[in-house]
Amino acid sequence: MSAPAAIEEHPLRRNRDFNLLWVGQAVSELGAHVAQIAFPLLVLATTGSPVRAGIVSAAATLPDLVLAVPAGALVDRWNQKRVMIVTDSVCAAAFGSLGLAVALDALTFGHIVVVAFIEGVGFVLFYVAEGSALQQVVADHHLHAALARNSTRAHTAAIAGQPLGGALFALGRAVPFVFDAVSYLMSVVAVSLIRTSFRRDVTPERPRLRGDMRAGLDWFWQQPFLRTTSLITMTRSFTLNALYLVVIVIAHERGASAALIGLLFVFVGVAGILGSLAAPAVARRASIRTVIIATAVLGAVLVPLLSILPGKATPGIVFGALYLLNPVWSTVVGAHRLRITPPELRARVLSIATLIGGGLVPLAFVAAGLLLEAAGTTPTVLVFSGIMAVGAAIAVRSPAVRVSSDRPPPFASHSENV
Repeated sequence: MSAPAAIEEHPLRRNRDFNLLWVGQAVSELGAHVAQIAFPLLVLATTGSPVRAGIVSAAATLPDLVLAVPAGALVDRWNQKRVMIVTDSVCAAAFGSLGLAVALDALTFGHIVVVAFIEGVGFVLFYVAEGSALQQVVADHHLHAALARNSTRAHTAAIAGQPLGGALFALGRAVPFVFDAVSYLMSVVAVSLIRTSFRRDVTPERPRLRGDMRAGLDWFWQQPFLRTTSLITMTRSFTLNALYLVVIVIAHERGASAALIGLLFVFVGVAGILGSLAAPAVARRASIRTVIIATAVLGAVLVPLLSILPGKATPGIVFGALYLLNPVWSTVVGAHRLRITPPELRARVLSIATLIGGGLVPLAFVAAGLLLEAAGTTPTVLVFSGIMAVGAAIAVRSPAVRVSSDRPPPFASHSENV
């Protein structure tokens, strides 16, 4: 599907629909990061149970595992704009109910779990809908810049969201959840103002949802580039999430205060923003293969430095450097994936890639904790260095990466009848 002519004529900064989509998602992402810290603070304040705090976190991430593939199949059937409006409206209502319950002292633990789960479902649906709709509001030659701006948005929200969540919670237990409700409503308003039509063509004989899911999986599996990059992403996502806990333990062992440990993760956001700013220029000058190999190899080189380099702050600096090329990867690989995927399969392909790349993330924290307790920090770092080295080896040796084209030929029309 080509971009409308009106979009082709204007630079990205003047693309009204893209900017509305970007602003709407920016405020809702900020709200999501506020909730990320506010949920455990609320659970600990009301129950004093770390186990229950973990249950709430699990409820928020569970939809990523169980809904990714069906969400893609459903979004490919539905109007993406409507999906985004409905999901953020439901999230706004859920957080509003939670804020009201806290204010009225009528809160139950079950209520918190349900709201966390609803937000997780909303995130999956909105993410897939927004990602698959991007080429309908952005011209192809602006795709790298648009993806880089989206990466900047995500890293900025991560830097600001958690400190803001803690500050809002200090003002009152209900405040961060009211803030979240308002942020989702702002997203609803912004998306509602988008003029681009996301109307789906009527298909007389639509296969069952299971058939749609199988069609997406079959097409994905026939694409060596998508299989390979998703596998490399899996090694990186698993390792980076596990190292979050490892960095905390290493810094604590070296005598870092709790305040300093919290500040260490600012380097992640800073590196992400720097990488996002550089991503469009790198995407224009470097080949896809160069970006993939450089990202994977840099990770394999940096991880051992967590144990080798001395100092209280160095674990945070090294950990932040691991994220430096992530925005470049997201921009280059994400644009290539969109370009080679038929429009009617984009949501499914995005959801499948997300599931493969991040499906093992919930296990990463468990694995890190078990390794740290059983073997200590240095052996744990060596294990995760090995996982990153596997990803780098795949990147260097894979034929799919070597033959990837920066400008693939137009895809053929895809038939979804199965």
